[in-house]
Amino acid sequence: MVEWTKDSLLAGAVLAGVLVLTYVNGPAPDPIAITVIALTCATLVFRRRFPIWVLAGTVVGCGIYYPFVGSAGPLLVTFVIALYSVAAAGRILVATASATVSMAAIVLGEIYSPIRHVDNIALFMLVGWLVAVIALGAVRSSRRALVSEAEKRATGDERLRIARELHDVLAHNISLINVQASAALHRKNRETEALEAIKQASKQALKELRATLGVLRQVDEQAPTTPPGLGQLKELVERTRATGLQVTLDGEPRPLPPEVDLAAYRIIQEALTNVTRHASAQAVNVRIHYDDKHMRVQVDDDGRGGEFMTGNGIRGMTERARSLGGDVTVRGSTDGVRVDARLPIGAGE
Repeated sequence: MVEWTKDSLLAGAVLAGVLVLTYVNGPAPDPIAITVIALTCATLVFRRRFPIWVLAGTVVGCGIYYPFVGSAGPLLVTFVIALYSVAAAGRILVATASATVSMAAIVLGEIYSPIRHVDNIALFMLVGWLVAVIALGAVRSSRRALVSEAEKRATGDERLRIARELHDVLAHNISLINVQASAALHRKNRETEALEAIKQASKQALKELRATLGVLRQVDEQAPTTPPGLGQLKELVERTRATGLQVTLDGEPRPLPPEVDLAAYRIIQEALTNVTRHASAQAVNVRIHYDDKHMRVQVDDDGRGGEFMTGNGIRGMTERARSLGGDVTVRGSTDGVRVDARLPIGAGE
């Protein structure tokens, strides 16, 4: 709607300017000339929606006006604007061909006309103007394409980020639920504990899902939209302990840039998820420590080490760290597996 209004105002301004200059530069135009001028200028209203048809309309209008109706007045400006619109729409070849054919028609008309309307200097200047207009339109088209590509890339990055968040939330909490459900089937007189752990894990999963999806949908004002961080690390450790795994925590959270805080939490969460699902471990140690420029996260378990496959979880941890300028290494040995992450503290500043 805004573009339609702008083009309508442009068409009106061009019509007014052409009529004024036509009256100033020559005899007053007759009704036929005014009609041709008005119709030709009116086509500019549609220059964004139908640029090629508008270009054709201005060619026809100028082709009727100058040879048959009147030679005074700058009606040619409508053709120049239409030419720019075609080039800005990305139809560079169409714009170039139209300009070439139009210039050829003008030159042939001057050659075979008994009266010279345009001298050589004016012809060269007109060629220069047409080339410049096409070049400006091409620049506009390229800039629009770059902006569109940047928007698509940003959308893709956001989708990847949300997908990574969903993977981490679901993988961790559903793993805990699975472990507790299995325990409930095999532990006598301890079903209540397992069911309580399942309740807490599912509640946390829903909470984090609502926080993640809150980026896309802000409907429920009561829904938590703050992403988790190391402030919730103790709760994460407690939920993991509920599976029977002995988890120790060394180090205290500090205020961090939000991106680093979330990445550190998700890396620890994914590491604990992998221990719960794959390592057959009895104990795991989570350690966080800091220096002037970086924070380090280490997660060591005493489970099954050796060779292991790099799945989505490890790739997700690595991508998170690299996006902030850090790195993650995962090493397996006969004593277990170590996840070692280094994150720059100033990455979010």
